[in-house]
Amino acid sequence: MKNKKYITLGFASVTIAISILFSANLFAKATENTEKEASRLEALAKFTKVISIVEQYNVDDITIEELMDKALQGMMGNLDAHSNFLTQKDYKKLKVQTDGEFGGLGITVGIRDGALTVIAPIEGTPADKAGLKSGDIILKINEKSTLNMTIDEAVAIMRGKVGDPIEITIVRKGEAKPLPISIVRGVITIESVYAKTIGKDILYVRVTSFDKKVVEDVMKAINKKKAMIKGIVLDLRNNPGGLLDQAVGLVDLFVDEGQIVSQKGRNKSDDQVYSAKKSNTVTNVPLVVLVNGGSASASEIVSGALQDHKRGVILGENTFGKGSVQVVLPITQKEAIKLTIARYYLPSGRTIQAVGVKPDIEVQPGEVKKQEDGFSIKEADLKKHLEEELDKANGDAKDKDKKSKKAEEDKSKKDIITQEQLYKDIQLKESVDIIKALIIVKG
Repeated sequence: MKNKKYITLGFASVTIAISILFSANLFAKATENTEKEASRLEALAKFTKVISIVEQYNVDDITIEELMDKALQGMMGNLDAHSNFLTQKDYKKLKVQTDGEFGGLGITVGIRDGALTVIAPIEGTPADKAGLKSGDIILKINEKSTLNMTIDEAVAIMRGKVGDPIEITIVRKGEAKPLPISIVRGVITIESVYAKTIGKDILYVRVTSFDKKVVEDVMKAINKKKAMIKGIVLDLRNNPGGLLDQAVGLVDLFVDEGQIVSQKGRNKSDDQVYSAKKSNTVTNVPLVVLVNGGSASASEIVSGALQDHKRGVILGENTFGKGSVQVVLPITQKEAIKLTIARYYLPSGRTIQAVGVKPDIEVQPGEVKKQEDGFSIKEADLKKHLEEELDKANGDAKDKDKKSKKAEEDKSKKDIITQEQLYKDIQLKESVDIIKALIIVKG
């Protein structure tokens, strides 16, 4: 009986101790919450006081609404390069469908080291034809300084009526002085995917941006040539990104299983993991991915995921380093905020943000230098020359020249990349050489 009493008392003592500990934890948490709330109220009071003082004593008359807008712009702009407050005008512009036609330059811009920077010119657009390059820093737009200008403000100025001119002043690496570039706004229509063949068995696929049909179009290009292709070059150079689901889907065409990308935020509800499915894989032929400083966001997810899975060789230059997730959250019916809520992580767990994807093989852009051996002539060249001279003597030279010219034009119109084109693009030439080596290794 004594033992029983002792045991009962022991359990009671433990229960009391747990209760005291639990109560202490609750008290500590309640105290912490009270302190946080007091600090929050104090900060809000300070903010209200500053607003009131500025409204009352500022040298220029300014309304409370204008003050609040400025305060919100300053607060959001100081969080990170991609978060900002959208006024009624900004929000309306953001709602414009990106797949519709609009007058613009055809560049994607971002903030790098506090400067408005060209991420990539979109191929074939006025900006591309005018010579804007990835990495160019935009100093002025129509004589207006870009200092402290948000991305949305810059885009709003650059967009405009088709046919209207605009002048961009840029700073380019390697140039001693700022360069003024005049561009005429054009209708921006983008061909996101196109494919060509190199030789008999290599498929070249160029993806310029990640719109809603990228996966479908790349799959069609592969399936069309599937019987003959032994290797693929996937070109993501100057691709500024786009839809996440298309980036995931593109990786899924080449990877059988495993994680493709994950996003992690402060709130668990924002966390997502995207994985590959074997049923979506269309080919396992050797793959080389071309990237450069204009490859951003979705392009970095694709190249980084393929690199982590050791599914392809990444060749070119370090990518831009944009690995964050933004959402637009309405705060009124006419205004909103764009807020960074998460970051992307590659299968290995590494982040893209501000780091980018480092290529497996670094190759700078340029032309392939041809070896100059001085004058030389082969027997075949001599024979061809003599035949042409004979044709001229017979009066057939003009007809042959016309036929030859037409044959060359027809050849250039076909979906092929010539040897001459390869020699003008050393990164592409290197990627083809690697693909050929991988095909031999694979047997």
